[in-house]
Amino acid sequence: MTNAPAILLVDDDSSLLRLLTLRLESEGYAVTSVNSGSTALKALSTEHFALVLSDLRMPGLDGLSLFDEISRRHPGMPVIIMTAHGSIPDAVAATQRGVVGFLTKPLNHDELRQALHDAISHAHVPHQGDWRQAIVSRSPAMADVLDQAYRIAQRDVSVLISGASGTGKELLADAIHRASPRADKPFIAINCGALPEHLLESELFGHSKGAFTGAVTENQGLFRAADGGTLFLDEIGDMPMPLQVKLLRALQERQVRPVGSSRSIPINVRVLSATHRDLPKAMADGSFREDLYYRLNVVNLTLPGLRERAEDIPLLARHVLQQCAARQGIEVTRFSDDAMQALLTAMWPGNVRQLVNVVEQCVALTQAPVINAALVEQALAQDQNHWPTLTEARDQVERQYLIRVLRMTEGQVTRAAELAGRNRTDFYKLLKKHDLSAASVAAPVAITHSTAN
Repeated sequence: MTNAPAILLVDDDSSLLRLLTLRLESEGYAVTSVNSGSTALKALSTEHFALVLSDLRMPGLDGLSLFDEISRRHPGMPVIIMTAHGSIPDAVAATQRGVVGFLTKPLNHDELRQALHDAISHAHVPHQGDWRQAIVSRSPAMADVLDQAYRIAQRDVSVLISGASGTGKELLADAIHRASPRADKPFIAINCGALPEHLLESELFGHSKGAFTGAVTENQGLFRAADGGTLFLDEIGDMPMPLQVKLLRALQERQVRPVGSSRSIPINVRVLSATHRDLPKAMADGSFREDLYYRLNVVNLTLPGLRERAEDIPLLARHVLQQCAARQGIEVTRFSDDAMQALLTAMWPGNVRQLVNVVEQCVALTQAPVINAALVEQALAQDQNHWPTLTEARDQVERQYLIRVLRMTEGQVTRAAELAGRNRTDFYKLLKKHDLSAASVAAPVAITHSTAN
């Protein structure tokens, strides 16, 4: 099969390698088998694989160490770990570090088939090139968005990217540009809420010399600077109404008129825009033009919040840690298990941007190669850039309380409800509200998979 998903199989047991290779090939996979972690890394450097299936206990580079190297060199590559020494501690360590699956030997054929299917289908969009190189994810929710983004990148239409602050809207816009036929032309971004109206108009459309006090030279403007490429209008919902009219005219006529000039200039620009605001509500209250909305919103992409892609938290945290450690020249290798658990259970009102900030603080402050939970909690508490609302703070305290009481009772809901002073029905409603289950809290291995089903 020329389009068969390619799997890299790693195990030091030669008989198992042969057996699994035959089994996987019969399922339609293209299998490359190697007998060590170091050989696996060499194979990954020369070939493309959809997934790595590796033994845990191997001489030299073991399964988790191999996973660490794969994550550093090939972010987003899904890895499934196999072991004959199955245990909860192994599973917790593997999944909290970002492994997508954990299977015990002897392997159950149906479980193996399902694990491979889930991991490959939830992995990043398998398109050629490095168009999404800055986006680190293995979340099904993000995979859907990225799949749509790649497809619409090929079509020269306007795209409106929606999502809460900190979800990575500019990164997605840049990825769309790099996947488009305009990739070799400029990508220029501007925050429409960061400048007063007269400066924003000049930045977008340009101005002629002497157009206003201080205009000592001509400014071509960002529309012309992005000619042939992509202009990204971030926080478009904050654009003043008079400028909305001028932007609509520029998009309709495909030409701009610099401030202070009587001459219109043709433009060839694809416009991507983004907002955290509810634009339909803004149209209803008269603060955003309906005709401009439909001009910008030919295609809409909505980025999920970090809590909606919780399986990405370990992957993102490790990726940012490695980048920060390398940039700062600090010997930091990983998060402790309880530190990763603190990251997994945080509410993240500031989304990916907040996670990056917290990890950067941890790397800067740590005095050991392993970041502990106390440092993570300190960074979360000091992160003033994403101060939660009263409701968010109350929810976060409530969530942490539920996790703690379930751990105290080892997942016994009846006992936990008694300690919380609630009946079982009310307690289950609270668990549902916070997307928790007794099993996921009592056995943290399930947490990184809770949103994948």
